[in-house]
Amino acid sequence: MNLLDLHTLLSFLKAGGWVLSGLLILCWVLLLLMLERYWFRLQLYPRLKKQMLQTAKQKPHSLAWIRDYCQLDLQLQQYLPMIRILISLCPLIGLLGTVTGMIQVFDGLALNQGANPQLMASGIAKATLPTMAGMAIAVFGLIFYTHLQRWSQRQRHALSQQTGAVNYL
Repeated sequence: MNLLDLHTLLSFLKAGGWVLSGLLILCWVLLLLMLERYWFRLQLYPRLKKQMLQTAKQKPHSLAWIRDYCQLDLQLQQYLPMIRILISLCPLIGLLGTVTGMIQVFDGLALNQGANPQLMASGIAKATLPTMAGMAIAVFGLIFYTHLQRWSQRQRHALSQQTGAVNYL
């Protein structure tokens, strides 16, 4: 990231107010959780699945493979509810930024005792930035969340079919 990009980002954050900074932090947390889920999907899950299936073949009626199955099932769902909640919060926090920004615009108009169209337009533009950012984060987050959630459901179904866990659990 060069200096110009950093300056642009800081200008954008300043223009959107304090709520936009909060959205940036929320976006980072969401990104980290999703990256963890993709790491699990690509690196950890194949190894854990192989281990669980070996245990199921070696000891088909033992509690060890049922324990491994349940742990893997829980790991497939891990962080998905938190990701969904964070995605839901993004537009709401953005809307909070818009409401606080509009209050500032109306306060500015009341103090100036008149309507300055340029001041009003810049204030409204500044007020709508957090909503736009919150909605953009939510849309992209929803795309990746849906992909992860559907993959998780397919894997859970495939595991139950492969192991016959439906008959035991």
